[in-house]
Amino acid sequence: MNPKLMIDAPELFHIRASYTDDTIRVYQAYSDLIGKSALAANRFVSPPFKMDRMTWIKPSFLWMMYRAGWGLKDSGQNVILAIDIKREGFEWALAHACLSRADDGMPHETWQRLKDSAPVRIQWDPERDLLLRPQASRSIQIGLSKDAVARYVNDWIVGISDITPLAQQIHGLIEANDLPGAKALLPLERVYQPQTSIGMALAATA
Repeated sequence: MNPKLMIDAPELFHIRASYTDDTIRVYQAYSDLIGKSALAANRFVSPPFKMDRMTWIKPSFLWMMYRAGWGLKDSGQNVILAIDIKREGFEWALAHACLSRADDGMPHETWQRLKDSAPVRIQWDPERDLLLRPQASRSIQIGLSKDAVARYVNDWIVGISDITPLAQQIHGLIEANDLPGAKALLPLERVYQPQTSIGMALAATA
């Protein structure tokens, strides 16, 4: 999918996440309607959740905080959810992924075939620090569409929790210039090594 993506600096493209032997945590932010219905059912409920739309999951806590503005950015992202999913589901997503846009020099026809056949998109964006400043390392976002959404909603999710209060607590400490206190509350994230073959979007070599 992108044999050149990680060659120059592969250490910058590690997946970092909170995980156990069986699950990995991803984050999403939604409106009150979607977020609260998901929390009540411990799964996404359709409606209001739309099964026919691509949904993006993010293993990086700080990238989620950047995207949602600590839950204060807008009413569509004011409920921040931590979703623990089966690692086998996460691995399936990686194995069935393509990049969200074509690599430099890739023929459009090649990219179109990849996009049409892959139900998952991979995007690498600058990781963020505690002050949400961009970093040299990259944070992975995973977009689920087609049957990947159904798998996510119906099979992969183990638990959903509301971390909006934690986000607001950390943000309050940052606003009070207590950066050590804020840092101490951050979730522990480690480099995640996929256990199965992965899609071309993560290929390190040609």
